[in-house]
Amino acid sequence: MDAIKAILSRRSIRKYLKKPLPENLAEVLLKCAMSAPSAGNQQPWHFVVIDDKEILSKIPSCHPYAEMVPEAKLAILVCGDLTRDVHKGFWVQDCSAATQNILIAANALGLGAVWLGVYPRESRVEGLKDLLGIPEEIIPFSLIPVGWPAEKKPPSNRYKKTKIHRNHW
Repeated sequence: MDAIKAILSRRSIRKYLKKPLPENLAEVLLKCAMSAPSAGNQQPWHFVVIDDKEILSKIPSCHPYAEMVPEAKLAILVCGDLTRDVHKGFWVQDCSAATQNILIAANALGLGAVWLGVYPRESRVEGLKDLLGIPEEIIPFSLIPVGWPAEKKPPSNRYKKTKIHRNHW
């Protein structure tokens, strides 16, 4: 699938088939994530790949909108490393770009995925840190469950000319 089609057809998929994923899939998605731009090329991200069914089943107790996670074959937790936040606060944008790259890559590969926001909700951040043993200087940012889609959603046309301004408001 070409890049434009992958972007325009990407949808949030919350239902997954029980079909296994290829072994190298997480590495492919993480290569895409780490190809994202970052402020000052600091790359302040870390990733936790979660494929243990027991851990996946505990995630909904940490996140109120994660009921689909136990059905996913894996989930990727995107985290920001505050020790690499040289350009203060930009780690959020950097991790957002990495998250979006994972979502687009998953769609291009025919997979289903959804962005579950973690940061800045303190209860979600602390819950996932406790569950996964994440160090203090690392902040869980987003959680992306991934699997073969068990639902099909048509592309959503969100383009609105009224949101575009040229040269000034």
